Amino acid sequence: MTKESRDHRTAGHGTPDHRIALIPGDGIGTEVIPAARRVLDAVAVRHRLSLTYDTFDWSCARYLRDGAMMPEDGLETLRGYDAILLGAVGSPEVPDHVSLWGLLIPIRRGFQQYVNLRPVRVFEGVPSPVRGAEPGAVDFVVVRENVEGEYGEIGGRLNRGLPGELAVQEAVFTRTGVSRIVDYAFTLAGRRGGTLTSATKSNGIIHTMPFWDEIVAEHAAGHPQVAWHQEHIDALAAKFVLDPARFDVVVASNLFGDILSDLAAAVAGSIGIAPAANLNPERVFPSMFEPVHGSAPDIAGRGIANPLGAIWSAAMMLDHLGHAAAATRITDAIAAALATTPVRTPDLGGSATTDAFTDTVISLL
Repeated sequence: MTKESRDHRTAGHGTPDHRIALIPGDGIGTEVIPAARRVLDAVAVRHRLSLTYDTFDWSCARYLRDGAMMPEDGLETLRGYDAILLGAVGSPEVPDHVSLWGLLIPIRRGFQQYVNLRPVRVFEGVPSPVRGAEPGAVDFVVVRENVEGEYGEIGGRLNRGLPGELAVQEAVFTRTGVSRIVDYAFTLAGRRGGTLTSATKSNGIIHTMPFWDEIVAEHAAGHPQVAWHQEHIDALAAKFVLDPARFDVVVASNLFGDILSDLAAAVAGSIGIAPAANLNPERVFPSMFEPVHGSAPDIAGRGIANPLGAIWSAAMMLDHLGHAAAATRITDAIAAALATTPVRTPDLGGSATTDAFTDTVISLL
């Protein structure tokens, strides 16, 4: 049985509206998740929401102790929650493929969180390293397919350690998988009143990418109000840097979306501020929310991690749970903290602690 902390004190009033599973994970995840919870508790009081939390110690430390990142019944344990807030996964002592495939990916796939949603925004007060990427001008979303594509499990290795050793990794693109992520992206672009860009590489990848392109074109017919085009991934990466303001919704396969969203976070000023949502849009299973920055073992335990990504992820969680006003209150407070105060963590050029930045956001709620 894993160690687990149950905290049934509620933020807000009355019977809990939502049960939240907290998985701080590794490294700075154990620092930014408490920060995000403090902000959630503060906004819950203001919006008369009630939240209750259970904290799980599923992590690389657990793997080193017990031989598994999470217990065998981990998914069943999480199934009853309304949402999951994850900190980070990864440790130098555990190979990345062991930690990711032992925790993060089983949750994403077991709960059919096939939409990975990553908003990108240049905030006032956070200079972009890209010339011309101005606050208010760069505000787009990367919609990444999250459960199949290039990150399939089909393949293997043969003749390990011999001169003829080989490795085979199969990409898996299904009509169902591509159709549902493309429809989600077109619908999102329609709500935003913007355009859609499809990332492809059909000039070099002969089977999966033409298949992707065909399905995008088919589903575009069902969204005539949305202007769209496709870009080859190499040219698209260059345009993210040369002219990020031109984009609104970008839809991409698992690998392409992973790379593009991290590049976009760097364009916005720091990967430390980037949030992500792993969504099961049908709400059959809980969705999971996480900052993109990873476990950052080089600064873990020093109290200087940027909590912005985790706080913004918590805002995305509230929005998914139906509390758009509370979510907006958090993102407005983040924007105000960056625009009107000098408080910055070291990744943004300042000297503030995790707690100090969190205090500033809470004061601006």
